[in-house]
Parts: sequence; structure tokens; C-alpha cells
Amino acid sequence: MSSFLNDFKAFALRGNVVDMAVGVIIGGAFGKIVASFVSDIIMPPIGMILGGVDFSNLFINLSSKKVDTLAEATAAKVPVIAYGKFITTVIDFLIMAFVIFLMISLLNRFKKEEKEEPAPETLCPFCKMPIDPAATKCPHCTSDIPKDSH
Repeated sequence: MSSFLNDFKAFALRGNVVDMAVGVIIGGAFGKIVASFVSDIIMPPIGMILGGVDFSNLFINLSSKKVDTLAEATAAKVPVIAYGKFITTVIDFLIMAFVIFLMISLLNRFKKEEKEEPAPETLCPFCKMPIDPAATKCPHCTSDIPKDSH
């Protein structure tokens, strides 16, 4: 049992796991901010532009019982398709995806570009000029390159 706990401790305290946990916590908090931004700031003006539509109250009643609001339907346990909430959630997702794209693009700009090691230079065995390692004929002296000289 002690070995198991030591293994778990080593796993849980590795840098990647801790970094991932911090990312999940910050991501959750950021998600709440974006959800509030969309539902409280973005959707009301869009609804106003579209003629006073309240997206949070758009639904399709699937029963014969008459309800006027989504809250009323939820309280009465009436089955509904709450497409207004779905539209808001899709907009939440699009904003989150766009922000993540911007953040990754910004991080990639600051990330140091790893330099690729140049391929070892291959020389023609006849004229000693550099040639492509896959070449079968030297572009300089037009000699046939033996396969074993690469």
C-alpha cells in the first residue's frame, strides 16, 4: 500500500499534472466569465435588434399543457426544447474557441523557434560538389552516383 501511495504522490506532483489542474481551474472560471458576457452583455442587444427577443426564453413546448415561459415549463416539468439556451451556449463556445485561438497564436509568436539541424552534407564522389542525399546523378558533373556513396 505504501508503494502505491508513493507512486500516486510522484504522479500527482509531477509538473504536467499540476499545470493541467491549474489550467482546468482557470478555464472553468474563464468559462463562467464568458457565459456571463454572452448572456448578460451580448444576447440582450442582439435580442433588442431582432425585435425584443429574449433568447433565454425561446423554447418549443412538447406537451399539450399551456406554458408562457421556460421557467414556468421547468417548474411544471413540461418537456420542452430550449433552443434559446442552445443558441446562447453555441455563442459561448464560439467566443471561447476564438479567445483560445488568439491565446495560442500569441503564445506561438513568443515561442522560440527550434532550429532544425541541417542534414549532413553529401558530396559527389567524383567532383566533390554538394548534392542531395537522395540524388542518383550529380547535377554538377552529371556522373551516376553509386548507392553506397550516400
